[in-house]
Amino acid sequence: MSGVNGACELSGVIPVYKPQGWTSFDVIAKLRGVLHIKRLGHAGTLDPMAVGVLPVFVGKAARCCDILPDKRKSYRAGFKLGISTDTQDTTGKVLESSDMPVSGDELKAAAEKFVGDIMQLPPMYSAVKINGKKLYELAREGKSAERKPRPAQVARIEVTDYSPEKREGVMEIDCGQGTYVRTIINDIGEALGCGGAMTSLIRTRSGAYTLEDCLTIEQIAESCAEGRLADILLPTDGVFACWPQVKLGVRETALYRNGVKLRPEQVQAEQTADTYRVYAADEAFIGLGGFKDGAFAVIKNF
Repeated sequence: MSGVNGACELSGVIPVYKPQGWTSFDVIAKLRGVLHIKRLGHAGTLDPMAVGVLPVFVGKAARCCDILPDKRKSYRAGFKLGISTDTQDTTGKVLESSDMPVSGDELKAAAEKFVGDIMQLPPMYSAVKINGKKLYELAREGKSAERKPRPAQVARIEVTDYSPEKREGVMEIDCGQGTYVRTIINDIGEALGCGGAMTSLIRTRSGAYTLEDCLTIEQIAESCAEGRLADILLPTDGVFACWPQVKLGVRETALYRNGVKLRPEQVQAEQTADTYRVYAADEAFIGLGGFKDGAFAVIKNF
């Protein structure tokens, strides 16, 4: 794999501000050309309508994508009551409309019912696969498919702005991975009896990363053009900051890197967690390890 300014040897995380109208795959495709690195991954797909935090994992850090410990997401969503659409947002076709008035208190009471462990029916315009085909592909063909509700976790819904006259407002939502914000708004509208659709969406947090951490694609391209890619890459181990760390000695580092399982006394760590961040004697981040059958072994190295 070729690179620019040694970029192919670099790895880390770039929290990207995804622009409106782009898919998450569009961002990855663009950055492959900007960074001249093929191995890229991202955490958490965003719809084209949405903007905000999209963590992109560069080089060896792309191996993090399937083992992220912090899958929490936060959103700021605009909404409009009184309409239901086929996409559950205002980019879709209006299916029903209602003039029913809704007070702020009624809206907040309805929203509270969707906080906690809930069941959510995936929208037809989504990347969920049924019999090997994505739902949005079926929807574009004018077809429907039988969908089953899936568990979702919603930690907080707060209506931060609402106009009863316009029946429009903004809500902030903290939720787990795989939760559809537009479906929450649609379901709140259904619970109220008037319908509801999402008008805008900003992801304000994804795992450990927030809007303040993000760079635009233009800023990333400028840094690469100036040979400063290493300066904008955040360290891979920051993704796993919630797990305890283990620092190995010189001999143990060599053994561990060669795949040798270590005895507990060689690791000098209490067996209090399933997963540990593992650092070499020179404090370089090696990867993740854990105790199994009385020995400390590699889970995944970076």
